[in-house]
Amino acid sequence: MRRFVAYPLAALAAVGSTLFVASPASAHGYISSPPSRQALCAEGSVTDCGPIQYEPQSVEGPKGLRSCDGGNEQFAVLSDESREWPAASVGSTVTFNWVITARHRTADWSYYVGDKLVASFDGNNEQPGAVVNHTVDLGAFSGRQTVLAVWNIGDTANAFYSCVDVNVGGGGGSGTTPPTSEPSPEPSEEPSTAPQPTDEPSAEPTDEPSSPPASGGDAWTVGRAYKAGDVVSYEGERYRCRQPHTSIRSWEPSEFTLALWLPL
Repeated sequence: MRRFVAYPLAALAAVGSTLFVASPASAHGYISSPPSRQALCAEGSVTDCGPIQYEPQSVEGPKGLRSCDGGNEQFAVLSDESREWPAASVGSTVTFNWVITARHRTADWSYYVGDKLVASFDGNNEQPGAVVNHTVDLGAFSGRQTVLAVWNIGDTANAFYSCVDVNVGGGGGSGTTPPTSEPSPEPSEEPSTAPQPTDEPSAEPTDEPSSPPASGGDAWTVGRAYKAGDVVSYEGERYRCRQPHTSIRSWEPSEFTLALWLPL
């Protein structure tokens, strides 16, 4: 087994400058969970999205906009309300998870519902990590809402935009859409020698990153909700998930997606 290594994430941005614009290595950032509109397009939950399905990380535009497409005509589908975008069921607080692959210096992160600023996080004009998480209080709202998340860059005049549709009060609090099946095996799969069941719950194996599935991890697949610590196999190698996200095409575990996966 290979040693658990944390490769320098800064190298990711350097590699990206040499690749075609639609490549994830030349990406910048977007919200992966709860799934933003561009994430839904990229994972295939919403179809006929056009170019954004291949580059969900590229919704960049001038600062100060209040549009899901960041003023990009080629991404106009993101502002099309007739698409009936799926909404994630969440509680009154939601944790938004960003995937960052080009770590621009950051002025701030802002979250809007309509024209109302509901949360802001200072970036201190510093480079963010490869993963960024913000917990936002949406207690003033209920029912279906569209949250516009804006990543304002500190050293350019631009920002990155992600719209996330949520159903506030629909249950949950993390903002992550529950997977349809557990990535890790249930402890009940192990035969028990006890003569009778116990009433005490067993520990959640998915909360223990140091205990990967005995099989070496399920095969990585598109459209699956992964949790931090989940282990997958891909092209004969094993990888551990760094942050919650729903997998999409072009973000397979590899040296270009260290924001999401690290090799074991």
